[in-house]
Amino acid sequence: MTQLLEEYRRQKAIRLEGNLYHKTQVELAYNSNRIEGSRLSADQTRQIFETRTVSGDARLDDIAETENHFKLFDLMLDTADEPLALELVRAFHRTLKQNTAQAASDAVFEPGAFKSLPNEVGGILAIAPEAVESELGALLASFDERAASLEDVVDFHWRFERIHPFQDGNGRVGRMLMFRSCLVAGVMPFIVADDRKLFYLRGLANYHEERGWLLDTCRSFQDGFERDFLSLVLRIDR
Repeated sequence: MTQLLEEYRRQKAIRLEGNLYHKTQVELAYNSNRIEGSRLSADQTRQIFETRTVSGDARLDDIAETENHFKLFDLMLDTADEPLALELVRAFHRTLKQNTAQAASDAVFEPGAFKSLPNEVGGILAIAPEAVESELGALLASFDERAASLEDVVDFHWRFERIHPFQDGNGRVGRMLMFRSCLVAGVMPFIVADDRKLFYLRGLANYHEERGWLLDTCRSFQDGFERDFLSLVLRIDR
């Protein structure tokens, strides 16, 4: 277990406000949900995490998916010692999408179920629904998470997003998997910032031709994480 993963687990158990665990929960949920269209502000996200209430206008599904994202982060920490397998990825999606209006409206959006209809990512047709289980299984089997470099983590993320295994929620599950893989491998983790999402999306869209754009964007996110988050941890070796 890497130092940072151990520290996250320790702080999760303590449940103090203002520590690394608290800050990461709020910032990761806010940014990852915001990229996907959530209208909640950072302050509203923090309020939900701290008090389970929210002030001002807010969509019910935005609130539900924010609470679910907090649970997803905890699930990620609790299962980081387990192999990255199909059922675990499905559990991540199930946790993110449970109790949402979308999930209740149609079986197509069943939490934890692989997609049954074709979908696109960045305007490109993703892997066909009938091929998801075999393609994703092969990707997971080929990924040596514990020995991964940043380049390996980013490459895995791009391949996961090209498969786009779920009908909805792929970006948030994929970004949580990136965060997990960084923790497991001892790579500096990072949060994809909503205010720089165009650089991230451009990097994904053009990764096949030019890997440097996405890698450089993720490296800049790493720099920001080390600057803004690791100051809350005294004993982590940089």
